[in-house]
Amino acid sequence: MEHSIEKKLDNLLKLQGIDSKIFEIKKVRGALPDEVQDLEDEIIGYNTRLDNFNADIENKNNDIEDLKNKVNKAKKLIKKYKDQQMNVRNNREYDAISKEIELQDLDTKLFAKKSGENEIRIEEIKEEIKTTKKVVKEKNEILKSKKTDLDTLSEESQGEEKKLETQKGKASKKIESNLLLSYEKLVERQRNGLAVVKVSRGACGGCFNVVPAQRQAEIKEKKKIILCEYCGRILADVIVEVV
Repeated sequence: MEHSIEKKLDNLLKLQGIDSKIFEIKKVRGALPDEVQDLEDEIIGYNTRLDNFNADIENKNNDIEDLKNKVNKAKKLIKKYKDQQMNVRNNREYDAISKEIELQDLDTKLFAKKSGENEIRIEEIKEEIKTTKKVVKEKNEILKSKKTDLDTLSEESQGEEKKLETQKGKASKKIESNLLLSYEKLVERQRNGLAVVKVSRGACGGCFNVVPAQRQAEIKEKKKIILCEYCGRILADVIVEVV
């Protein structure tokens, strides 16, 4: 059944009243839910960094092992070439073997240098791990404290919020889908969650800009849905001041 404009505005005001109470409950929690989420995300990031550090250490240890094997192989070749030098038949063979020994010796020094650099970097990473673990511990302590505060606040308001959510569901069903969608978009846009307001003392109850007398008269008639020309909120009624 199609509701009259007056009934639609009345239903919107009731829904707004419920939403405002829910908004106030969430306001009490303040930024705690976002802070908890941010801390959880931050800790996940730090733990990922720790995993990367450990993987880096493992890779560098594998490189060190590989480099040590190359050093041992080079030393064996040097010994082999030196033994061959004892049995050369001419200077040309001697010089060729000497060149090979020189190259293997350079490789040995290069492998040893790289291995040493990896060992230094491993120690640096271990220090970074230590620092990161300390940060994670501190963040976890802060997270635990904030979660406790949030749980306490949530527990205190859980029953009331659940009751209001049930009321909101029932109130929403009384509003046609297109109008409800417009209302919800307005709620999302407003910092204080007010989408449907009354004109009070000649001004919009949301942005407090003056509403012309002619406009107020139209709002009182409730023959059409009128929006505030400044903030876009639905002006559902006019509060008549008693003199």
